Amino acid sequence: MKLLKTEDAVGQMLCHDITQIIRGVTKDAVFRKGHIITEEDIPVLLSVGKDHVYIWEYDETMMHENDAAEVLADICQGENISRGGVKEGKIELKAECDGVLRIDREKLNAVNSFGRMMIATRHGGFPVRKGDKIAGTRIIPLIIEKDVMEQVKALCGDEPIMKVVPYSTYKVGIVTTGNEVFYGRIEDTFTPVVRAKIKAYGSKVTGHRLSNDASENIEKCIRELLDEGCDMILCTGGMSVDPDDRTPLAIRNVCGSAVTYGAPVLPGAMFMLSYYGEKNIPVLGLPGCVMYAKRTIFDIVLPRILTGEILSREDFDRLGEGGLCLNCDVCTFPNCGFGK
Repeated sequence: MKLLKTEDAVGQMLCHDITQIIRGVTKDAVFRKGHIITEEDIPVLLSVGKDHVYIWEYDETMMHENDAAEVLADICQGENISRGGVKEGKIELKAECDGVLRIDREKLNAVNSFGRMMIATRHGGFPVRKGDKIAGTRIIPLIIEKDVMEQVKALCGDEPIMKVVPYSTYKVGIVTTGNEVFYGRIEDTFTPVVRAKIKAYGSKVTGHRLSNDASENIEKCIRELLDEGCDMILCTGGMSVDPDDRTPLAIRNVCGSAVTYGAPVLPGAMFMLSYYGEKNIPVLGLPGCVMYAKRTIFDIVLPRILTGEILSREDFDRLGEGGLCLNCDVCTFPNCGFGK
């Protein structure tokens, strides 16, 4: 790469895109990499502030920004991700299906720590839809050493930095608890909310039971739904620490243990997750906030579970920072800070 005075560059090949910005009208490349400069181009180049231009000189030890951006896209692009063409040294990656974006944060941070290159992404662990932009890659300088890009490829190995994991179709069982609903004193307004959230991700409620507050009856309902082949059980209500809230005991009796009872998230502090048997069937205890709040811990956790991810206690411990929903008048979740 060599820097020439623009007026002296006729007949030379541009080694980078030249961007023209006219406020409110355009921001795009007026000349592309590889363009051979003509006499007619000189006034245009000067009008966009290019008194000097870089022209291409082959150097086998160096890599152009566009080629290096392709390397970054290669190490990022995993399953169910597509990529656009290179433009001004940048490449965008998009989701090819609905699912949850998963990112190897250690690799991502390692690549960005090299300097002179960048990968910007959405937050991992959250839902994306087909066609959503999920990442962009760019090399900062116009050229970079080939051996640096080889180091980046070696660091990342064969596993890409990101992928989109599609949702599986789950057969979901719901156990609605509470004497007030069981004996018909009030209408069950909890179950319709849960049904709608399950349907939004393509799964289906295949079984439903009502139970009073007795833990043995709640346990019986859970076991019946498991016997019917449900892939997930959701227990609604009875999740606080009041003496007559017996749902956590019933879940423990069925599953033997819990991943968590309680989480650093508001709304959703009294949430419970356990797994049943060798198939790790998730059994969830949903606190009352799921019924009336726009977004809760259930919205953070449900998409991940529906991709088959097995959550650990540490996954919940990390939710504290960003675990406070601001109850915005217009909810934009997951495009907000909740759960991040």
